[in-house]
Order: sequence, then C-alpha cells, then structure tokens
Amino acid sequence: MSTNEHWQSRPEGGGHFAIWLIRTIALYGGRRVGRLCLYPITLYFYLRRGPERLASKQYLQRALGQPVSQWQVIKHIHCFAATILDRIFLLAHGEKPFEIETHGLDLLDQRVALGRGVLLFGSHQGSFEALRAIGARRPGMPLRVVLDKQKTPAMTELLEALAPDVGKCVIDAAQDGTSIALAMAEACQNGAVVAMLADRGRGHEVLRRTEFLGSPAPFPISPWLLAHTLQVPVVLCFGLYLGGNRYRLIFEPLSDRVEIPRHNRGPALDALIALYAQRLEHYIHVAPYNWFNFYDFWQDAPPAAEPAVAAVVERFGV
Repeated sequence: MSTNEHWQSRPEGGGHFAIWLIRTIALYGGRRVGRLCLYPITLYFYLRRGPERLASKQYLQRALGQPVSQWQVIKHIHCFAATILDRIFLLAHGEKPFEIETHGLDLLDQRVALGRGVLLFGSHQGSFEALRAIGARRPGMPLRVVLDKQKTPAMTELLEALAPDVGKCVIDAAQDGTSIALAMAEACQNGAVVAMLADRGRGHEVLRRTEFLGSPAPFPISPWLLAHTLQVPVVLCFGLYLGGNRYRLIFEPLSDRVEIPRHNRGPALDALIALYAQRLEHYIHVAPYNWFNFYDFWQDAPPAAEPAVAAVVERFGV
C-alpha cells in the first residue's frame, strides 16, 4: 500500500473484540491497569501498521525539524493510544479522574450567550473528547458533535454504549451534505455549540491547499462554507494531552461572523484556511506528539468539486 492512500481506505484499528477487551480491562481493572496495557498495544500497532508508522515518522520530522528515531514514532503512537483509552473514562466517569485546565472558556461563554449558536472547530489533535468535560461545567449549554460513525464503527458502538445520551448528540457525518447542514442549522437555531474537526477532508470533499509545516497541505472548505451559511460565531478548540491524566482545553475565537463573498470566494476561503492552519501549527509545536493524522497529509491531491457539495452550496446560497 502506498503512503498517500486516502485515510478513509484504511481499516479501523482493532475490531469489536479488541475494543471490547480494552473496555473491560479499563473499566474493571481501572485506569492504571488500562494504561499498562497500552505498551503491548502500542508495540503491536507499531509492528503491524507500516503505512501509519511511516506517516508518523514523516510528520514528526516536519514538526520537530530534525530526523526522528523509531522510539519517537512509538511515543507518538502511544500518545494516541492513551487518548483513545481516556475516551472510555471521560464518557464513563466524566472529568473526575482527570486534571483538565481550560483557557478561553469565558470567551466561548460570551458567544454562547448571544443565543445564535456557535461553531467549534477542532482538529485531530490531542483529545477532542475532552471537550465533553465542559458539559459538566456548563450543564445548560447544549453540545452537538459532527462525527463519522461509519469510519470507526466498533469504537462508536462502544462509546454510545458507555454514554447513550452522548450518542444522541452526534450529527452523523456519513450522511449527505444537505442533511448535515440542516442538522447543524437546527442545532444552532436552538443555541447549541456544534463541534466538528476541520483539518481532514473526506474523499469526496473539495479541498484547498495552504502552507502547513513547511509545505502546502490540503484542508476541506466545507467547514468554512457552513460557517458562512449559518452566520454564527466560530471558535477554535484545541484539546492537548499533557501526559498522565492531564489535559488542556484551549478556546480561541476566530470570527463572530464568517463572510465569504461570491465574487471573491477563493481568496476568502484561502485566508480562513490559512489562519486555521497557522493556529493548528502553533499548537503542534507546543505538543508535537498530539497530532493524530496517521497518513501522508501533504500528498493528497485536491479532488474536483463533487456534485453533492455543489448542491449544498447552492441550496444554502453560499
């Protein structure tokens, strides 16, 4: 398999049995026992998942600006495994077992108070799941998460079994674009915070390239078109894993109203995506082992505009 195979074609790590086993060990053996199991799990994936191993090495070389050792690649995989394990505890026990510091939460509160809804753009960095910790601190703030349930069915099944109410708050990204947009619009009209990841494009999405860790990289345009259509504040969120049981949630307001003029759409999109990429790159330098795109992020060629995407754009007048 080539290193530039699209991420959606890669199989889910583990299966129903493997994830059930991790869940059983974690919930009945405790987090300490669960974390001990991460060492053989990390080694297994390091040995068995060659394309991901290579992608990790190439990414770390960009992020660190120097050649990296295989131990650093293993550290990267272990960091990813640790955040996956912590999803179980975050959903089963909330933030109780963790130390979660927040920065900029008051700025998010201010935008939620406007009552127009908020778009929260994250990335495959650290733990987006740690975002749910603010639910306990802000019980009156509805949270909806845009998530592709079909990409990781075993993990999705596990998470929904642990927290059925959380599963009901998911907007399934495997739907067609119009259904996703309508669900997000309805949530925003109800004053919800709608969270989605904005750094990875699906196979059919339109992408635009911007400078990222030394080379042009493709980013999806759909989050920004939706932000323009919904006309709600956009806040960036970074959930950094700091090791052990420590996380840092950072909220940065990006715009109170995204405007993408029809006559100047390309440059406007480029400016928004570049700003997002710059902030993502900043936090990658802060915590380089936290970014979990285990495929060749830079070589994906931008696809032509897909009819469904064009239909969404026309439907909402972007």
